[in-house]
Amino acid sequence: MNLDKMLPASQQSAEGQSALAAYDYELPPERIAARPARRRVQARLLVLEGPEAPAHHKVAHLTRYLRTGDLLVMNNTRVVPARIMARKPTGGKVEVLLLSPAQPLASDDSGQLHQALLKSHRPLNPGAELVLDQREGLPEMRLKLVTKGERGQASIWVPGSGMDLAKQRGQVPLPPYIKRPNGPFEEDARRYQTVYAACEGAVAAPTAGLHLSPALLAALETRGVETAQLTLHVGYGTFAEPRPEDLAAGRLHAEWVEIPPETSRAVARAKARGGRVIAVGTTSARALEWRAGPGGVPRPGSGWCDLLIAEGYEFKALDGLLTNFHLPRTTLLMLVSALAGRRRILAAYAEAVEKEYRFYSYGDAMLII
Repeated sequence: MNLDKMLPASQQSAEGQSALAAYDYELPPERIAARPARRRVQARLLVLEGPEAPAHHKVAHLTRYLRTGDLLVMNNTRVVPARIMARKPTGGKVEVLLLSPAQPLASDDSGQLHQALLKSHRPLNPGAELVLDQREGLPEMRLKLVTKGERGQASIWVPGSGMDLAKQRGQVPLPPYIKRPNGPFEEDARRYQTVYAACEGAVAAPTAGLHLSPALLAALETRGVETAQLTLHVGYGTFAEPRPEDLAAGRLHAEWVEIPPETSRAVARAKARGGRVIAVGTTSARALEWRAGPGGVPRPGSGWCDLLIAEGYEFKALDGLLTNFHLPRTTLLMLVSALAGRRRILAAYAEAVEKEYRFYSYGDAMLII
């Protein structure tokens, strides 16, 4: 039994806020990367290896740290242009972000019901219509707000397919801290996507993978490093500050995961030969741990992952992690702290700030081994 569920809501909230405060840090605004490195592998790499002091390299230098027999596990989700600009019939602007474009809540011949995040100057009520104007040969279209939830979340009815709507009318769903007053740059469509992205469904990139290039992956393969892929469709909630009640319950927003049989076999081979299983990004790490079975080998299959990894968690599948620098007070920072220790991670973040690393989605990287 989870005793936290028996606490009064006010006490749960206070304890949740206290837990989040432990993962706070100061970041000067100029350290937030507005654009990616000129070349993927030229991003900086802070290495935490065992008890050693942090080392400072480039992502291109991963070949110095990954060795024959290691396995890199990458998330092959593909970001959908899921941010759609609409308006009220009276003219007010409304921004719609489809949260799980590949997984409608319901569907029939006329359309689909989707989870969404809405942003507008004035609140919208259920039943409201959202207009998409005619443009570039596309007819006018109307979406309908069905239900409202907390923090801007809603369900909306979309004529036809949500995925088709996003592809035809959507923009790259960059995080709000990457400022694009006139919309995403042309380069964002390419650079906010991994080079191995294949399975459409994410509304945010698995950002650690943004640093890997075909040439670097080929160099690692030559070195004897094996690669494998899984799918976790990253949702908006991955980057949102968790609610205290979520922390008290020990669970998170759910995201769709699929572990192919060949990836399960690749992990089993790596462990049998004494190689290290290195996740590319917290999404890959979370997926591997959610499906981990005997010996740390993930069971093949798919489903909705709501695993929360925080300090005290005992890792089963993972031996290392390639990751970006994460926002304060987030479950991503909690996960990397569970792997390397909160004090050590926060000290490394402070050193990265001092040495002018670039933070967040388009920023630099960290290797924990």
